[in-house]
Amino acid sequence: MASVHNPGVPTLIGSVQRALRLLEAVGSHRDGAPAKQLAREAGLPLPTAYHLLRTLTHEGYLRRESGVFVLGAAAGRLAGGGLQQKRRGMIVDALAHFRDAVGAPVYFAVYREGEIEVVGVSDTPDRPACEEWADFRDTGHAHAVGQCLLGQLDEKTRRDHYDRHPVEALTSYTVRDLRSLEERIASLERMQPVTERQEYALGTVCAAIPITAGDVAATLAISLPSHEEGHLMALIDRLRAEVGALLSTLSFSISI
Repeated sequence: MASVHNPGVPTLIGSVQRALRLLEAVGSHRDGAPAKQLAREAGLPLPTAYHLLRTLTHEGYLRRESGVFVLGAAAGRLAGGGLQQKRRGMIVDALAHFRDAVGAPVYFAVYREGEIEVVGVSDTPDRPACEEWADFRDTGHAHAVGQCLLGQLDEKTRRDHYDRHPVEALTSYTVRDLRSLEERIASLERMQPVTERQEYALGTVCAAIPITAGDVAATLAISLPSHEEGHLMALIDRLRAEVGALLSTLSFSISI
């Protein structure tokens, strides 16, 4: 038997469209608005608006305060998710630009909440990134990314990091002990590249540059096979020249 369409019952898509129009109407009022005003702005009959407003409030997308409706926590999570995705996309695009400009894998990392965090890596099949065979968070003393980030921290913060992630040899080239590492960090010139040669992985050399992104320690780095070590500094200089145009993108994206 053919189904009978009841014109008094909106379809699912129609209900979603009406609910979205109401959310947009609420979002346009910083201090909220009453149901009658929202219904008028969304072009909805008042009974329909009341029904949808109650549903959206029950689901947490709206809150009713002193007779007006304002956006709720669930709506904020939707907006936050979209912003996070936008930031991720901006980082991916920026790193791909840097990768193509220097012809080497590019890494973007920050020091956040007491840990080294690699936010993004961009490489190609012909130019693969260094394999993370030992957790980057635990081995900051052994790679240029970590040394560059540690060099941007105050002494107390670095000491706390070493207490949780002791200096240990990964290869025969790794910095020998904490004293040697601190001497190296003390010798670093402000905003100058940090280089590491086979300290994290045999056969790989790396260089990193500090990035100014608010009050968060950040870095961009590249890696090369050790037999191409002669090109390392030229490529890191090229990366530094490229960073300026997209620094605002990385600064905006730092909080993802």
